[in-house]
Amino acid sequence: MKCINEMSLTFPSKSSNEGFARVSVSAFFSQLDPTVDELADVKTAVSEAVTNCIIHAYKDRIGLVYINARIFEGGKIRIKIRDKGCGIADVAQAMEPMFTSCQGGERAGLGFAVMQSFMDKVTVISRVGKGTTVTLSKTIKSRGMADD
Repeated sequence: MKCINEMSLTFPSKSSNEGFARVSVSAFFSQLDPTVDELADVKTAVSEAVTNCIIHAYKDRIGLVYINARIFEGGKIRIKIRDKGCGIADVAQAMEPMFTSCQGGERAGLGFAVMQSFMDKVTVISRVGKGTTVTLSKTIKSRGMADD
Protein backbone atom coordinates (compact mmCIF):
# COMPACT_ATOMS: atom_id res chain seq x y z
CA MET A 1 0.00 0.00 0.00
CA LYS A 2 1.58 3.24 -1.16
CA CYS A 3 1.41 6.34 1.07
CA ILE A 4 0.49 9.39 -0.99
CA ASN A 5 0.50 12.06 1.75
CA GLU A 6 1.14 12.39 5.47
CA MET A 7 1.33 14.88 8.31
CA SER A 8 2.48 14.86 11.92
CA LEU A 9 1.52 16.90 14.98
CA THR A 10 2.94 17.11 18.47
CA PHE A 11 1.25 19.07 21.24
CA PRO A 12 0.98 19.19 25.06
CA SER A 13 -1.69 16.98 26.64
CA LYS A 14 -3.90 19.91 27.61
CA SER A 15 -7.65 19.51 27.18
CA SER A 16 -7.72 22.72 25.13
CA ASN A 17 -5.69 20.91 22.43
CA GLU A 18 -8.28 18.17 21.86
CA GLY A 19 -10.26 20.43 19.50
CA PHE A 20 -7.05 21.43 17.73
CA ALA A 21 -6.28 17.75 17.04
CA ARG A 22 -9.80 17.07 15.71
CA VAL A 23 -9.77 20.04 13.36
CA SER A 24 -6.20 19.49 12.16
CA VAL A 25 -6.71 15.83 11.30
CA SER A 26 -10.06 16.46 9.63
CA ALA A 27 -8.59 19.35 7.59
CA PHE A 28 -5.80 17.05 6.41
CA PHE A 29 -8.24 14.33 5.30
CA SER A 30 -10.60 16.81 3.63
CA GLN A 31 -8.40 16.55 0.51
CA LEU A 32 -10.08 13.17 -0.07
CA ASP A 33 -13.47 14.91 -0.41
CA PRO A 34 -15.11 12.76 2.28
CA THR A 35 -18.78 12.90 3.15
CA VAL A 36 -19.79 14.94 6.18
CA ASP A 37 -20.49 11.68 8.02
CA GLU A 38 -17.07 10.21 7.20
CA LEU A 39 -15.34 13.36 8.42
CA ALA A 40 -17.45 13.37 11.60
CA ASP A 41 -16.51 9.72 12.22
CA VAL A 42 -12.79 10.51 11.96
CA LYS A 43 -13.10 13.61 14.15
CA THR A 44 -14.96 11.68 16.85
CA ALA A 45 -12.47 8.79 16.89
CA VAL A 46 -9.50 11.20 17.04
CA SER A 47 -11.20 13.12 19.84
CA GLU A 48 -11.65 9.95 21.89
CA ALA A 49 -8.05 8.82 21.39
CA VAL A 50 -6.60 12.24 22.26
CA THR A 51 -8.87 12.51 25.29
CA ASN A 52 -7.55 9.14 26.50
CA CYS A 53 -4.01 10.55 26.33
CA ILE A 54 -5.02 13.66 28.27
CA ILE A 55 -7.14 11.93 30.93
CA HIS A 56 -5.44 8.56 31.37
CA ALA A 57 -1.88 8.59 30.03
CA TYR A 58 -0.69 11.70 31.82
CA LYS A 59 -3.09 11.64 34.79
CA ASP A 60 -1.58 14.37 36.96
CA ARG A 61 0.92 15.91 34.60
CA ILE A 62 1.30 17.38 31.14
CA GLY A 63 3.07 15.26 28.53
CA LEU A 64 3.20 15.21 24.76
CA VAL A 65 0.66 13.72 22.35
CA TYR A 66 1.94 12.65 18.94
CA ILE A 67 -0.27 12.24 15.88
CA ASN A 68 0.78 10.87 12.52
CA ALA A 69 -1.87 10.78 9.78
CA ARG A 70 -1.38 9.11 6.41
CA ILE A 71 -3.36 8.81 3.22
CA PHE A 72 -2.83 5.72 1.10
CA GLU A 73 -3.97 4.84 -2.38
CA GLY A 74 -7.63 3.90 -2.62
CA GLY A 75 -8.73 6.39 0.05
CA LYS A 76 -7.34 4.37 2.93
CA ILE A 77 -6.35 6.47 5.93
CA ARG A 78 -4.37 5.64 9.05
CA ILE A 79 -4.02 7.80 12.14
CA LYS A 80 -1.56 6.95 14.91
CA ILE A 81 -2.08 8.72 18.22
CA ARG A 82 0.74 8.07 20.66
CA ASP A 83 1.73 9.12 24.15
CA LYS A 84 4.63 8.37 26.47
CA GLY A 85 2.44 8.14 29.53
CA CYS A 86 1.69 5.45 32.09
CA GLY A 87 0.65 2.77 29.59
CA ILE A 88 -2.17 0.23 29.86
CA ALA A 89 -1.60 -2.94 31.88
CA ASP A 90 -4.43 -4.93 30.25
CA VAL A 91 -5.37 -3.62 26.79
CA ALA A 92 -8.16 -6.19 26.28
CA GLN A 93 -9.80 -5.13 29.55
CA ALA A 94 -9.36 -1.43 28.75
CA MET A 95 -11.16 -1.95 25.43
CA GLU A 96 -14.19 -3.50 27.11
CA PRO A 97 -17.20 -1.17 27.04
CA MET A 98 -17.85 0.50 30.41
CA PHE A 99 -14.34 -0.21 31.75
CA THR A 100 -12.58 2.85 33.12
CA SER A 101 -9.46 3.31 35.19
CA CYS A 102 -10.80 6.60 36.60
CA GLN A 103 -12.04 6.53 40.15
CA GLY A 104 -15.31 8.17 41.16
CA GLY A 105 -17.39 7.31 38.10
CA GLU A 106 -16.63 10.48 36.15
CA ARG A 107 -15.81 8.60 32.93
CA ALA A 108 -18.18 6.28 31.04
CA GLY A 109 -15.50 3.86 29.78
CA LEU A 110 -16.72 4.00 26.19
CA GLY A 111 -13.75 5.63 24.42
CA PHE A 112 -12.44 2.55 22.66
CA ALA A 113 -15.96 1.34 21.82
CA VAL A 114 -16.71 4.70 20.22
CA MET A 115 -13.46 4.56 18.22
CA GLN A 116 -14.30 1.04 17.03
CA SER A 117 -17.82 2.05 15.98
CA PHE A 118 -16.56 4.88 13.75
CA MET A 119 -13.43 3.33 12.24
CA ASP A 120 -12.85 0.18 10.18
CA LYS A 121 -10.08 -0.97 12.51
CA VAL A 122 -8.63 0.11 15.87
CA THR A 123 -5.36 -1.30 17.17
CA VAL A 124 -3.89 -0.55 20.58
CA ILE A 125 -0.31 -1.27 21.61
CA SER A 126 0.79 -0.32 25.09
CA ARG A 127 3.62 -0.87 27.55
CA VAL A 128 3.27 0.03 31.20
CA GLY A 129 5.48 2.98 32.01
CA LYS A 130 6.32 3.56 28.34
CA GLY A 131 3.09 4.71 26.72
CA THR A 132 0.37 3.75 24.29
CA THR A 133 -0.19 3.91 20.53
CA VAL A 134 -3.71 3.82 19.12
CA THR A 135 -3.94 3.22 15.37
CA LEU A 136 -7.19 4.16 13.65
CA SER A 137 -7.82 2.94 10.09
CA LYS A 138 -10.65 3.66 7.68
CA THR A 139 -11.37 3.73 3.97
CA ILE A 140 -12.84 7.01 2.79
CA LYS A 141 -15.10 6.84 -0.25
CA SER A 142 -14.73 10.28 -1.70
CA ARG A 143 -17.91 11.77 -3.09
CA GLY A 144 -16.29 11.68 -6.51
CA MET A 145 -16.02 7.87 -6.40
CA ALA A 146 -18.97 5.90 -7.76
CA ASP A 147 -20.48 3.15 -5.63
CA ASP A 148 -20.79 0.75 -8.60
